[in-house]
Amino acid sequence: MLDTGGDRVEQAVAGAMALLRTTTERDWDGVRAGRLEWNCQRTGMHIASCLMAYAGQLAGRAQSAWVPFEITLDEGTDHDGLLDVVEAAAALLVAAVRTAPREARAFHPFPFRSADRDGFAAMSVAEVLLHTHDIAEGLGLAYEPPAELAEYVLTRIFPHVQPGPGHWRTLLWATGRGELPGRAPVTEWRWSNNIVIPADRLTLQGVTPAAAADLLTGGDGGFDWLEGGPFQGTLEAASMMLKAYEAGTHRPEFGLFALVRRGDGRAIGGMGFHGPPDEDSTAEVGYDLVEGARGNGYATEALRTLCEWALARDDVRALFATIEPDNAPSQKVIARAGFTQVNEYVDDGGLRAYELRG
Repeated sequence: MLDTGGDRVEQAVAGAMALLRTTTERDWDGVRAGRLEWNCQRTGMHIASCLMAYAGQLAGRAQSAWVPFEITLDEGTDHDGLLDVVEAAAALLVAAVRTAPREARAFHPFPFRSADRDGFAAMSVAEVLLHTHDIAEGLGLAYEPPAELAEYVLTRIFPHVQPGPGHWRTLLWATGRGELPGRAPVTEWRWSNNIVIPADRLTLQGVTPAAAADLLTGGDGGFDWLEGGPFQGTLEAASMMLKAYEAGTHRPEFGLFALVRRGDGRAIGGMGFHGPPDEDSTAEVGYDLVEGARGNGYATEALRTLCEWALARDDVRALFATIEPDNAPSQKVIARAGFTQVNEYVDDGGLRAYELRG
């Protein structure tokens, strides 16, 4: 079972406070925080503001915009007082993460307009790690957080970033704060929360690299699976997605989605793409359902939804699927979704090929 993130936020904040508490007699106001335009005091305030804002978003389940509030410091608050605010904001965020239901999502603009509890936790850990680094760099101090914290961030909100030689070095490079051999410097960046595509009775929830790795080691990937799940096809898709992530070719919007019922929050199958569109703007789709969920039209509903979403994009002109000739239920699903058979056999295995064009 995946960690929902509260412990990671606490670990990140504890490490940051252990360092920053030793610097509060220094001049934070007159020192620039690393490569930022802000001074160290403004950067510390930004950490507190982000943690408080994320706590408010998640606790209030804001759906369309930021909750309209901000925090300010009382006049005369010193640097120790500022760090007290950081710790208090972190405690509120941790409480929001730990009490949020599995299916809870709240507004965040980048890039798909929402985040779940794990996303808010990962963004918070990123804010703490990166801006503590900025302050430490400005003050001429050494700072390197535990590698597992950087990995936690990378595998949840940087699915588009290929793992590099060291999680912390990779996170610094991915956010324009360092260099990696063989990679161009990063000048613009954004993290990426998992995408969710709504259907009628289901939601198609993007699987992160962390969730895929957990599934492949016998975990639930952060989902509440119907008995018998995840099915073998979903595990194979998770393996394919994880290999693409490790190779640096994964695009999260063209990865694996868990099919989650709205009524009870149970994951009943997997659906997604075998990779991003090719040079002909064609993407291959695949899917499976847990046996106990079959025969209810879920696969057809999800496939129609995914196809409509994909074909509305500028970079997709056609979708492709292959099915074994004796798999009549899957052939019915693909036909109901609008696909047509384009040839009898696509390889020596005798798979039938189907296509849907926009």
